[in-house]
Amino acid sequence: QVQLVESGGGLVQPGGSLRLSCAASGSTFSGYRMAWYRQAPGKQRELVATITSGGVSSLVDSVKGRFTISRDNAKNTVYLQMNSLKPEDTAVYLCNRQFSPLGWGQGTQVTVSS
Repeated sequence: QVQLVESGGGLVQPGGSLRLSCAASGSTFSGYRMAWYRQAPGKQRELVATITSGGVSSLVDSVKGRFTISRDNAKNTVYLQMNSLKPEDTAVYLCNRQFSPLGWGQGTQVTVSS
C-alpha cells in the first residue's frame, strides 16, 4: 500500500527556516508532477508549490522568493525549503501527486510564532 510521509515541521520564530521532506513508500514519484499543499485551521487546503518530473517548479505568489521546491527521484522524495517564515505560513503541510493524487498522509505541522 502506498504511503506518503511528510516530515521536518516544527515551531520556528518569524524569519526562521525549515526544510520539509515528503517520502513515498510503495510507489514512485519519478514520472509525476508533485505538489506541496498547506491547510491552516478553519481554512481550505491551499496549493503552495509544484514541481514537474523534469524539475520545473512553480510557487504561489505568497511564498515566491521565500520557498523552494525540489525533488530527488532516486530517493523518491520531494522537499520544500522554507525561508523567511511568517506567522501566516502556520499550517499543516502535505504533499501529493498534483494529478491522480494518492491517499493523503498525516502532514507535518509548521508553526511560526515568537
